[in-house]
Amino acid sequence: MKFFLFTCIFFLFLLPAHSNDSLWISGATKFRPLVLGDEKIKGYVGEKIDACIANSIKTMDVSILVAPFKTRIETRYWQSEFWGKWFTAACDAYRYTNDPLILAKLKQAVEGLMATQTKDGYIGNYKQEARLKEWDIWGRKYCLLGLLSYYEISKDKKVLGSAKMLADHLIKEIADRNISKFGNFRGMAASSVLEPIVLLYNYTKDARYLKFAEAIVAGWEQADGAKLISKSINGTHVAERFPKPKNWFSPENGQKAYEMMSCYEGLIELYKVTKKEEYKAAVEKAVKDIIDTEIMITGSGSSLECWYGGKDKQCIPAKNMMETCVTATWIKLCNRMLQLTGKPEYADEIEKAFYNALLGSMTPDGKSWSKYSELNGHRHLGEMQCGMPLNCCIASGPRGMMVIPKMAIMMDKYGPVVNLFGNIKAKIKLENLDVSITQESFFPKSNEVVIYVDPSKKAVFNLKIRIPAWSDQTSITVNGDILNSIKPGSYLEIKRKWSKGDKVVVKLDLKGKILTDENKRHFAIQYGPLILAADQRLNSGQNCQYYEPVMDKLQQINCRLVESADPDIYFLAKLPFRTGGQLTELNLTDYASSGNTWNRDSGYMVWFPYLLDPREK
Repeated sequence: MKFFLFTCIFFLFLLPAHSNDSLWISGATKFRPLVLGDEKIKGYVGEKIDACIANSIKTMDVSILVAPFKTRIETRYWQSEFWGKWFTAACDAYRYTNDPLILAKLKQAVEGLMATQTKDGYIGNYKQEARLKEWDIWGRKYCLLGLLSYYEISKDKKVLGSAKMLADHLIKEIADRNISKFGNFRGMAASSVLEPIVLLYNYTKDARYLKFAEAIVAGWEQADGAKLISKSINGTHVAERFPKPKNWFSPENGQKAYEMMSCYEGLIELYKVTKKEEYKAAVEKAVKDIIDTEIMITGSGSSLECWYGGKDKQCIPAKNMMETCVTATWIKLCNRMLQLTGKPEYADEIEKAFYNALLGSMTPDGKSWSKYSELNGHRHLGEMQCGMPLNCCIASGPRGMMVIPKMAIMMDKYGPVVNLFGNIKAKIKLENLDVSITQESFFPKSNEVVIYVDPSKKAVFNLKIRIPAWSDQTSITVNGDILNSIKPGSYLEIKRKWSKGDKVVVKLDLKGKILTDENKRHFAIQYGPLILAADQRLNSGQNCQYYEPVMDKLQQINCRLVESADPDIYFLAKLPFRTGGQLTELNLTDYASSGNTWNRDSGYMVWFPYLLDPREK
């Protein structure tokens, strides 16, 4: 009994600093992100994050983003989202780097936006007679998100006051009407304002905002509403919730992927406040359905920006596949689910989407982003939108990128949680105890990850390590001692008294796996979290459609890693194939590196067709 009491008291002292986060301590979420500045990522992943910050976030001309709010002449377009998307990513980039140049740019952008706010509180780019229509409320949502992100950094009450005025004006305009009746896609774009409204309630505790948030959710279940709760709980697939619309980009379309996920992000925030289990259940079931029916092997989904049952159709070329807005929002939604539930499958999804779909949509220098990404095809930039020198996906990509430092290493109540592998260093604050976690690895080129655990003094706490679902046989040692009960798709929890210099070695099961499509007529190759692709520039004169993989007795394919002469090709391997009865090799890269000349000279192929054998059924 005395030991039990001592253990309980001890773990209470291990609660992280800043434990005034009642939403976390009360059990609303399982994992908590670290303070962004306390975590640094180097190596391949860190270089990509740094390139995005340096060449996409820091180079933005904020005066261009503010300009539409000054003229307010719009009647149908979505320029106003660009400010908030860039701004929220830039806030995360500032927290991560503590770069004064980013802070100065944020200050210029927020002051420029607030200067356009009208006396009644409106911030937007729409004419008076067009207010509440099309993308007007959607744009206000992004303004609110940006203002609240800056308030979190600065604690500037003027910024919070501006956010309150903006929200109050919207609430007054909506009055007793259903917000789902406004705009396109069964009101999902407009009602996704739920997220910042709940965050505003968290900052102010003003009951009006919570009431408005509940009214937004209630509106989903009204006639012609998106039915985001009922249809999810009933198990209706996200692509089959409504009849196919006559006009694809219209109010009747209820399968728009990006907007739907944005609403579910807000519903998670509302659940954390209200603890209403139907909210949590609706999001969990929707996310599971998206994983089961929509997410392709590269970690994203959608065609023409909508869910379409794409997981089983991914070998069929489709129009405008894997919108980058969808990819970034999927990563953000999975990160929220990871924090909420502590389930490793969401970290698996983020890892897959990041290494493949997200990095594949970013140019190697981090300056720009594709609008859509194909599984077999070539890379191409999207059109500029709304009379501005960027588009929605150029604005969205960095938001997905800045999730990675938030989730690589997290905390639960009893210690650190390692979600991603690589060159990562984190400072963790436990009560009366500082802990440094340092990873050293060339993962995913190398299967070995060395983790040094350095507490400021000897102490008992837990270290959780994610065992990826793709790693069939993982071995872990602590100071040379072998650990058991390691299962793919789980967390291994190490409970011990840690001392400075303790060394954890993780060896992951990296190998070439053959993946097949629903009909077993096509195959693709996976190496750890990487999906591999044949790039025509590296296989000159070879038509890869006529090649069959040469597999070993375990039905795996040998990946012989080689160094690439091209610095923009991260992963390059030679794999054995057979064609015309002859044994040969193909050069395959990681999906993100394939096609990254961004012209037709480097067309690429992820899905290979199996050659038909009439002797087989």
